[in-house]
Amino acid sequence: MNRRSYLTAMLAAAAGTTAVRAQQTAKNPIVLYCDLTVDPSREQEMLKNFHTIFKPAAEKFPGYIDVKLLKLAKVYTGSAPAGVNYRFQLTYESEGARQKWIHSDIHQKVWPTVENTLANKNYSTLLFDSK
Repeated sequence: MNRRSYLTAMLAAAAGTTAVRAQQTAKNPIVLYCDLTVDPSREQEMLKNFHTIFKPAAEKFPGYIDVKLLKLAKVYTGSAPAGVNYRFQLTYESEGARQKWIHSDIHQKVWPTVENTLANKNYSTLLFDSK
C-alpha cells in the first residue's frame, strides 16, 4: 500500500469514528427523512452534488451525526409514495442543532444543488425523535 492510499484509509477511518462517537454522545438524536422524486435525467448531477457539495458542508456543521441518500430498490409491502425514487436521511444531535444548520448561509447555498434536481419540490419531510 502506498503512502497516499494509507493516508486516505486513515482519514476515512477517522471520519467514521467521529460520526459513531457523535452518535453515541448524543442522548436523543433526531433523524429527518425526505422522500424525493429525482428527475431521472438529472440523477447523476444530483448524486455528484450530494457527495461533493452538500455532504462535505453538512459534515462540518456543529451537531451533525450523519447524512445518507438512499435509492429505492424495491417495495416489499404496501406502496411507495408516488414517484419517489430517493430518500434523504439526516441525523443531528438535536432538532435545535438541525435548525441552526438549515438556517445557516452554507445550507442556503448547498441544499439547492440537490433540490434543484428534483422533478417537484412537494416532497414529504418527516422528523423522528430517538427514544
